Amino acid sequence: MRTTVFPWSGWRTTVLRRRVLAVPSAAVLLLGLAIAQAAAARTIENNTPPSIAQAEDLGPATASDTLTVTLWLQAPNSDSAAERRVAQLYDRSSPNFHHWLTQEQADAAFAPSAAQARIVQKFLTDHHLRVAAVDSRNLYVRAQGKVADMENAFHVAIHQFNGQGRTFRSNTSDPQIDEPAGALVAAVSGLSEHHVQPHSVRAVDPETGEAFAPMAVDSGPNGAFFSPQCFRPPQRVNLNTNGGLPSASYFGNRYGADNANTAFGSLPTCGYQPSEMQTAYGLSALYAAGLDGGGETIVIVDAYGSPTIAADAELFSQVYGLPDLTASNFRVYYPGGAPPAPDSGWATETSLDVEWAHAVAPRASIALVIAPTSNDSDLQAAVLFAVRNGLGHVISNSYGEAEGDVPAAELNYWNQLSRMSASRGISVNFSSGDGGDSNPSGFIQNLVLPGVSSPASSPWATAVGGTSLGIDSNNNLLFQTGWGTNLTRVGGVIPAGASVGPPLVPPLQLGFQGGAGGGDSGFFQKPSFQASLTGSARRVPDIAFLADPYTGAEFICDGASCFGLPPGSGAYFSSVGGTSLACPMFSGLWAIASQSAGNGLGDAARLLYSLPAGAISDVVAVGSENNVRGRIQTTSGAMSESSSTLAQPLDNTRRFYSALYQGSSTRWYVLSFGTDSSLTTGLGWDNVTGLGTPNGKAFVDAVVAAARGSGD
Repeated sequence: MRTTVFPWSGWRTTVLRRRVLAVPSAAVLLLGLAIAQAAAARTIENNTPPSIAQAEDLGPATASDTLTVTLWLQAPNSDSAAERRVAQLYDRSSPNFHHWLTQEQADAAFAPSAAQARIVQKFLTDHHLRVAAVDSRNLYVRAQGKVADMENAFHVAIHQFNGQGRTFRSNTSDPQIDEPAGALVAAVSGLSEHHVQPHSVRAVDPETGEAFAPMAVDSGPNGAFFSPQCFRPPQRVNLNTNGGLPSASYFGNRYGADNANTAFGSLPTCGYQPSEMQTAYGLSALYAAGLDGGGETIVIVDAYGSPTIAADAELFSQVYGLPDLTASNFRVYYPGGAPPAPDSGWATETSLDVEWAHAVAPRASIALVIAPTSNDSDLQAAVLFAVRNGLGHVISNSYGEAEGDVPAAELNYWNQLSRMSASRGISVNFSSGDGGDSNPSGFIQNLVLPGVSSPASSPWATAVGGTSLGIDSNNNLLFQTGWGTNLTRVGGVIPAGASVGPPLVPPLQLGFQGGAGGGDSGFFQKPSFQASLTGSARRVPDIAFLADPYTGAEFICDGASCFGLPPGSGAYFSSVGGTSLACPMFSGLWAIASQSAGNGLGDAARLLYSLPAGAISDVVAVGSENNVRGRIQTTSGAMSESSSTLAQPLDNTRRFYSALYQGSSTRWYVLSFGTDSSLTTGLGWDNVTGLGTPNGKAFVDAVVAAARGSGD
């Protein structure tokens, strides 16, 4: 571990990962000679992604390819001065506590001058790059040009790399910018190629490896398409091979419906509609008190969007008896221009975000801000647009990428953007991710380096983790644990004409199926609000809500937009999860808290850790005396299968809940809950659920009291 002072900002941070070394090549050595002869230039340090050190260098990128880069300019004040000023807004002992900055004050603190922006523009045009956009308050200048011109302008080599099955482009060393422009630039986005991913997950059919097929909205009753009773009483399942050996007997909890029962309300996986979740999370008492988000606006930032989001969200409202979403309370913004093409994954994300923010805060307006691509710079510009235009007191962001795939300078700029938002009284919330500890050999594909999700790891952002949720027949909480599931196949297909299928000998462990992201940042040091936690790094997440797709939420989307069906197929529904579900739900509740307070509450994380007991429900590991266990009989003898063996891999988990589950075929499985890779759920803060889940009205009342300085 080492401490680095970034010369471009004066900002000091603890760096927990070694800085990447330039990739050695003849081109780089020649480039070094050219740099030595060049005019005075300043290095933008830590602007190379650490992941290239673990990837295969495929050689130079095509010189004629076109790139788009964004140069983020230095703030007029030093970073440390800005940090101190914004920190005062969250210090109860300060007379500035919750006295949010006006736009004019924020500009004075964070916005460079037009003259500085012109210097940066001149640098770009002098190097044959076309200036494509300049921020209205000069925070960034965007330019386009060929790879060869970018290499010349920034004194770098740009190569193609391959890591964990992903091919990507990156600079091989930190960029250098000729003075006087160099002193004005804080970070450069776009030299390295990395895209954030939506953190939405649909339950996967273990037979096909694909998400369960959606179903047409008009083919079933309104509401409750999936059974809300995910967990059923224990039962025994007997398996044999044509009436003989091998045979097996398994006993334990049941999950989902029997495969033969395909009626609506009893599909193989389960899922909740809004009214069920509103009851389970204690939101009904808020609504009864007139706290439903009225007068507030929830801002949602997504990439690409969905061409049918307005119609889909309104149909969702009609199906579930929520207030209509119309042009009067739902607006879509495209500050960076229209997306170049639709994307079904982001359309699912967009539908999920809008519909479930609306489900939690039904009277709040929604402002959907769409970035044209999933590049960091486009999403940052979308967040900046929302802040500048004062669209709402909370911004929900259900996306992210591994810290190790992002240059440190860009990580820092995400944090500066979140800090600017916090200075205006806005909470910027991010999903914590869906890959547990994000080990690249595990659930997350194409990940070169493991690590927590960015921008959730930003100290000025609020990170939202995830849970698995079970409810009873009255929609009350049955149990809740940290989201993390493993799957083991124990039975084969039932042969034609037979009533049971054969056992698998031994059972086939299919491993980790997904779980809430969390852990320690490899870049940011521990913020003051986490002083009571162990360690020296920023810890993720802060708070949690439902995220497990196996105990997911129903959503509605056009078949062509989200599910790859032909145009004109109509609206379809499915069950969905991921921390992308948790984030808009928490953002909806934060909008209700702002309504109750009568003003913006600022960064949520900076209030959460000081709330009294009862405001947040601690989420702990949940076990069961009826976890699945079995006995297999073969011609060679008998063998026992313990509940722990059937729930592998358990890593650090000692307490979990498992259940028998029949997939889309007639095979039998054991599905475990609370098994989140090496992460664990436990008393107090944990790296799966943070502090826990909000406790309805008690949470809102405690937040408002804390914001008024009376919540100690």
